[in-house]
Amino acid sequence: MHIEEAVKLDFKDVLIRPKRSTLTSRSQVDISREFLFHNSGKKYKGIPIIAANMDSTGTFEMAQALGAHQMSAALHKHYSEDALVEFFTTLKHAGGKASSAFYSMGIGKSDYEKFSAVMARAASAIEYVCIDVANGYTEGFINFVKTVRQAWPHITIMAGNVVTGDITEELILAGADIVKVGIGPGSVCTTRRMTGVGYPQLSAVIECADAAHGLGGQICADGGCVVPGDLAKAFGAGADFIMLGGMLSGHDECAGDVVERDGLKFQRFYGMSSRAAMEKYAGGVAQYRAAEGKEVLVPYRGPVAGTVQEILGGVRSACTYVGAHKLKELTKRTTFIRVTQQLNEVFGKA
Repeated sequence: MHIEEAVKLDFKDVLIRPKRSTLTSRSQVDISREFLFHNSGKKYKGIPIIAANMDSTGTFEMAQALGAHQMSAALHKHYSEDALVEFFTTLKHAGGKASSAFYSMGIGKSDYEKFSAVMARAASAIEYVCIDVANGYTEGFINFVKTVRQAWPHITIMAGNVVTGDITEELILAGADIVKVGIGPGSVCTTRRMTGVGYPQLSAVIECADAAHGLGGQICADGGCVVPGDLAKAFGAGADFIMLGGMLSGHDECAGDVVERDGLKFQRFYGMSSRAAMEKYAGGVAQYRAAEGKEVLVPYRGPVAGTVQEILGGVRSACTYVGAHKLKELTKRTTFIRVTQQLNEVFGKA
């Protein structure tokens, strides 16, 4: 047993200190990024925000909607082979704006076989893959990343989830281009409560970004963002990409039942390790495990475009406060100050 004494921080524990700026308008800020991926050798240009590969947010409709804003979506794992082939090939032939959509998969034999079949039919149309497990610390996961990299050297691979620098480095050396960072910070994740395992997200991003950038790789901060300011903090901490689930839930482009309560509309939203998800896709919770997610009702919010404007506007504004003309400059211009309170909530939390 070992105790680490150093304090680890979450988004709620800090604010970004303002700095002198020559910017006169938020419109002057460029929040797109360009990357040359270390292992695939492919180039990326866009706004590095990705809808999570949950079955509510990782939809074809969300990919199309976010693509119109230069953003991306990681599709959920439960689309059929035929549906995925049709989506990617149609997108490729149409020159679709959602061309940075990620194919998502687990690490089981059936996952590999399905991906192989889709690639055989739509190989040139798929450029990004997300290899996604809850626990990225197993040898089997790392070996799976190696297998996919060897089989498809041109594919850009995002893999996770992890929260420490050592395995971040190992995944990049195994073939990952982007390492997905976060264990337990999601809005409908109960891993920390059920297992006692996790890592405060801001510190995880700082440590994993440092490790990845030393090898020429990138990271994606996955989970923990509640408001647009949290994205600014994640980018300021060194995140190259950010993945959002709860912040993009409740929209027209999401899958999920819409229900009414007292005249108000809500949409069902649940974690992919919740009892609801396992009953839907795996016939229930297996006897050897427990559910590590929950199901909630989120207010129905209409088209996602309005939420996208709030998120991107918040990030642009953060850049103006610290004098970052481009998003890539934000981390160099960021100084975090520790705080005991974020907001004045005398009139409520809204």
